[in-house]
Amino acid sequence: MNERVPVKVGGGAPGGAAASRSSVIQLVFREKGALYAAYIPLLTDGGLFVPTTRDFKLGDDIYLLLSLPDDPQRYPVAGKVAWITPLNASGGRTQGVGVRFPSDEKTRHLRVKIEELLGTSLSSSKPTQTI
Repeated sequence: MNERVPVKVGGGAPGGAAASRSSVIQLVFREKGALYAAYIPLLTDGGLFVPTTRDFKLGDDIYLLLSLPDDPQRYPVAGKVAWITPLNASGGRTQGVGVRFPSDEKTRHLRVKIEELLGTSLSSSKPTQTI
């Protein structure tokens, strides 16, 4: 299946964009604010909110190809769906899924990199798209 579904990450175009193909979703974060809104520090190994209209079930495997702000490298992540925000969720929340990072060394380094990028904003009370 070579379906491509455009998905927004964060605010408008400067916030980032994503495209979905089969079970691989590309997430491109161009701004730290969009990454902050999607990052899930509450999950033990970290995770990200992925805006998508595709149907997933809890525990489904989901493969992300992640690009971080000001970093030309793309990071592959084989995560699992940890929660689902349905269409028309209360509070006007964006439809999508929360993806739990795997517990492996490569992804631990990615989590550290994300948390270093976000710095003190991790302790912000600013609303996010996550739990």
